[in-house]
Amino acid sequence: MKRTLGLTVRRLAMLIAIAATMLALGRAQVFAQMQMPQPQMPESQADLQQLVAPIALYPDELVAEILAASTYPTQIVQADRWLQQNSGLQGEQLAAAVDQQMWDSSVKALTEFPSVVSNMDRNLSWTTSLGEAYVNDQQDVLDAVQVMRQRAENAGNLQTTPQQRVTTEGSTIVIEPAVADTCYLPVYDPWVVYGAPIPVYPGYFYDPWYGGPYIAFGRGIRLGFFGGFGWGWPAWGFNWGRRVVIFNRAPFVSHSRFFYGAGGFRGGAFRGGAFRTGPGFRSPGFRSPGFGSRGNHAFRGFSGGHGFGGHGFGGGRGFGGGGFRGGRGGGRH
Repeated sequence: MKRTLGLTVRRLAMLIAIAATMLALGRAQVFAQMQMPQPQMPESQADLQQLVAPIALYPDELVAEILAASTYPTQIVQADRWLQQNSGLQGEQLAAAVDQQMWDSSVKALTEFPSVVSNMDRNLSWTTSLGEAYVNDQQDVLDAVQVMRQRAENAGNLQTTPQQRVTTEGSTIVIEPAVADTCYLPVYDPWVVYGAPIPVYPGYFYDPWYGGPYIAFGRGIRLGFFGGFGWGWPAWGFNWGRRVVIFNRAPFVSHSRFFYGAGGFRGGAFRGGAFRTGPGFRSPGFRSPGFGSRGNHAFRGFSGGHGFGGHGFGGGRGFGGGGFRGGRGGGRH
């Protein structure tokens, strides 16, 4: 009788412990979802074009890194905080320290551009929406990038310069550094550089650009320090014919679990203003509130007032690729 009672008590204690653990995990998951912004999924091709406008005129390799890294928004936040705490690291020391972090290769590659990471952290809702769109249908996202490049070229604002080389391969526009080991980040207003003005992405923060509807450039960033690692600049690019991001000569596959169970779309693919349902498609009636409206105009941009090495770059007031702020130059590169 005592043995039976002892077993019953132990079983009851174990059940209580399991229930408490499940409750704690449930609360943690709810808290995490409350902390992270919910993505706003595009409803049309125009919405996708608005979403990629801040990055469409970057060099191909950098666009590939950003799209891949946007599927890891929590790691972007971690990387930005880490870069701020380790702002004294530069060159080979920075690359070696980044290599030790438990981040995806795309996030590691972006640390070569701290201001880009800073902007993605500051505009986390935009970053999350970009990652969600890319996860659901990267072909439509890459189509939108090409559409925006064509618009900028037609407006006379995208062309070969001493900083970048722009070439056309069939209907595809390729942007790459003019010098193989140096990247000059473009500076432009993404809402006017494409010709006819487009609406600002809702809630996107940047410093107003007071220049004309053209592209300028900040100081060059040397790419060689990160080239010795398998995740560095040379590993990234596109197969434009197949509309896929390439990482180390193979299609990039995101292993992020962020968009599972977060109330977002996973498995549904954006196509021509509607989503194709598929495994994990959660909300066929979803409509993103306010998408395509003017949104928040209190934009802060990539730098937030810091020097380029930390989180911005020099060269006049404004921002680049949707947010680089001018002001102070120098710093990490």
